[in-house]
Amino acid sequence: MHVQTMAAVAWVALAAGLCSIAQAQGIYSCVDAAGRKITADRPIAECIDRPQREINPSGTVKRVVGPSLTAQERAAQEQKDKAAAEVRAREAEEKRRDRALLLRYPSRTVHDKERAEALDQIDVVIKAASKRTTELAGQRKAIDADFEFYKSDPARAPASLKRRLEENDSSVAV
Repeated sequence: MHVQTMAAVAWVALAAGLCSIAQAQGIYSCVDAAGRKITADRPIAECIDRPQREINPSGTVKRVVGPSLTAQERAAQEQKDKAAAEVRAREAEEKRRDRALLLRYPSRTVHDKERAEALDQIDVVIKAASKRTTELAGQRKAIDADFEFYKSDPARAPASLKRRLEENDSSVAV
């Protein structure tokens, strides 16, 4: 009798283990093309072309498994996912840039101070460029005065004078 009790306990334990495995998995439910509601413990082959709901043991919907997609639908979905990923990446980059700006310029006064310094540097460069332009214009007048003697035949002008004229033209261009 003792052996029969142990066998019964083993069967009960095995049945309880199988029930817990079945309860751990979800239950799939869908409505097929004929309008019948089908329920199974694994994805339903008859409903491969329509959404299936996976239901928890508590009766709530765990997730909805979408229908299988054709190649064109898959490609369109991938394009849509790629575009969404690009938008998310762009937004993340904008947020990163904004955070960097906030770190660099924590207040309006800091921003205004650095802006004024940058504008002062630009003014210094502009003044130096205008001074150099004025100097080059003076040099050009001197070169033109020397070229006055060779106005009738510029080919007879000395090479040094031609070189000074070319250097002045290139400096003005720069």
